[in-house]
Amino acid sequence: MSGIKEPADSVPILFTPFAAGALPLSNRIVMAPMTRSRAGAGNVPTALMATYYSQRASAGLIITEATQVAPEGVGYPNTPGIYTDEQVAGWRRVVQQVHAAGGRILLQLWHVGRISHPSMQPDGALPLAPSAIKPEGQVYTAQGLQPYVTPRALDTQEIPLLIAQFAEGARRAKEAGFDGVEIHGANGYLVDQFLRDGSNHRTDRYGGTVANRVRFLREVAEAVVGVWGEGRVGARLSTISPFNDMHDSDPVATFSAAARALDDLGLAYLHIVEPAVGGAGYDPSAPRPLLAMRESFQGPLMVNDGYDASTAEAAILRGDANLVSFAALFLANPDLVKRFRTGAPLNPPDPTTFYGGDARGYTDYSVYDPAQTGAAA
Repeated sequence: MSGIKEPADSVPILFTPFAAGALPLSNRIVMAPMTRSRAGAGNVPTALMATYYSQRASAGLIITEATQVAPEGVGYPNTPGIYTDEQVAGWRRVVQQVHAAGGRILLQLWHVGRISHPSMQPDGALPLAPSAIKPEGQVYTAQGLQPYVTPRALDTQEIPLLIAQFAEGARRAKEAGFDGVEIHGANGYLVDQFLRDGSNHRTDRYGGTVANRVRFLREVAEAVVGVWGEGRVGARLSTISPFNDMHDSDPVATFSAAARALDDLGLAYLHIVEPAVGGAGYDPSAPRPLLAMRESFQGPLMVNDGYDASTAEAAILRGDANLVSFAALFLANPDLVKRFRTGAPLNPPDPTTFYGGDARGYTDYSVYDPAQTGAAA
């Protein structure tokens, strides 16, 4: 994707419009997907969630928290789904409020794979994964922290069913009124587990070579684009993150191949999680698959991980990306676009309220009022 550098203007490029596929965005500032664990009974989105998202509708684009496409895809308590009629109805209320506030919103389609526990699986079954490799660490369940278990490796003939579940989630997202969907292929969950050789030891057509390991991502993307058409589907990949006990022997080769596998599908964008140059997590000695992916994927790129207004502006002007997504900053600042534009001070996020709970640390963050030194307006 060389040549995406765009001419400077009197207006900082972060605040200029951009067409991501079929999605006309009013600015380049995207609200990243963030699990907040506030769904209700039956993993149904709530009225409080509708308030939360609509408060942040000034983003050029909102990408929802990860949303499981099937009961087997659940990995955490109180996370929303998109596999029942009640969940569709809950999400419809969210979408309507975001649209009424002038925003655009995509649903992130999710399956956690091995990052689950029998207590969250139908009939207490083992979680599913490409290979029977137990991740290190513990998972948070309704009964508290529990050690991960060794997942059950999927049979080859089962894989089309999982692809169909992503497609059905995409169909239900359309029914709920979303503007499109994003495929969650990052952070050590199912799609990422197929991609990286640390979690994929298969010997069939979905494992071994890089070309085989990217096959599941490609087939999921084909199925989802088949529902939505070109220009309304994004995909998110995390290239070097060790989160959820993930690693790969050659991330540059793996993720440039993943980007190449998606290049001809007419995606709205490719969303890449990799530490910002100069950001808190940046290691100049670490691989930078983003540079190879930029050459392999000719469509719009979105970047994420440790950006602020200045590093985001620099990334776009440098040609690394067209869009930048922000997580904790958007969580704590519903008016982040305005604060970036005016240089207003930012609310600090409160990590103690990130997951679960009520309105505190969710819908009660203030918007900036210069007359009241940051008080709610």
